[in-house]
Amino acid sequence: MIQEQLINYSNVQLNREENIILRGINLTVNRGDFLYVIGKVGSGKSTLMKSMYAELPIEEGSARVFDYELSRIKRRLVPFLRRKIGIVFQDFQLLIDRTVEKNLEFVLRATGWKNRREIKDRINEVLFQVGMQNKAYKMPHELSGGEQQRVVIARALLNSPALILADEPTGNLDPETGSQIVSLLQEISGRGTAVIMSTHNYSIVQAFPGKIMRCENMSLISM
Repeated sequence: MIQEQLINYSNVQLNREENIILRGINLTVNRGDFLYVIGKVGSGKSTLMKSMYAELPIEEGSARVFDYELSRIKRRLVPFLRRKIGIVFQDFQLLIDRTVEKNLEFVLRATGWKNRREIKDRINEVLFQVGMQNKAYKMPHELSGGEQQRVVIARALLNSPALILADEPTGNLDPETGSQIVSLLQEISGRGTAVIMSTHNYSIVQAFPGKIMRCENMSLISM
């Protein structure tokens, strides 16, 4: 069976403000893969992820995500790339002035959804997927950290992405809640969505096995 390749980086270099952060990156990610990117704070984990949704430029090499060659992607195509990617942030980035449902509706409308019934149905579907179907009316401040992160994952799932990037998604959570979030991400991966998760929490990596790449000494090393 031929696997569908979503990401292919070949000899890629990533800089920040003229400083080389990672170089010689070779990475392949297929549909349904669960990949950890581990390493110390500042080792390049977030830089790698930001390059995947064209937040940071490719300095050298070939970087293909879906059918987009990132080294020469046109600015007008970046929103279309990003619609295929779900992003889970460590600090949630929910809109604090509106309910869970309105947070999700905002994303759908921003990405072209118009039919009110379809919007409501899709919101219900993703909240059910993450076990938050009874919390649509809540404001973010009324939710625990783990519940907020589940909403963030629901938001990432709205447009049925083939790839989810989770940047330290357990960083602000207690160990038990963090484990629940990783378990949920692995379930999502099992349904065919590739998940790339950065972390420096090695106990989680041991508890929930996956492929592992380490950022170290400006290199991305397969473990």
